[in-house]
Amino acid sequence: MALKEEFEQYAEKVKSLPSATNEDLLVLYGLFKQATVGDVNTSCPGIFDQKGRAKWNAWKGNEGKSQDDAMGDYITKAKQLLEAAGLSA
Repeated sequence: MALKEEFEQYAEKVKSLPSATNEDLLVLYGLFKQATVGDVNTSCPGIFDQKGRAKWNAWKGNEGKSQDDAMGDYITKAKQLLEAAGLSA
């Protein structure tokens, strides 16, 4: 299976996670954005937008990572979370 296809499958499966910590969700978000868009291309949200700022920082933390590497890391993290939740990876 091609990496992009597997990535898209796990991106769908993650939506069914019953519970995940905010930290885990931010890791997934950052990897997803890096895999689909590449390096951060927006300015950092203002100090009063804490959620937007946390998401931006999660994405920024993956800056420089290739899109293929980000897809691979996303798949690995998604597998861990799905298995921890007792769902089939």
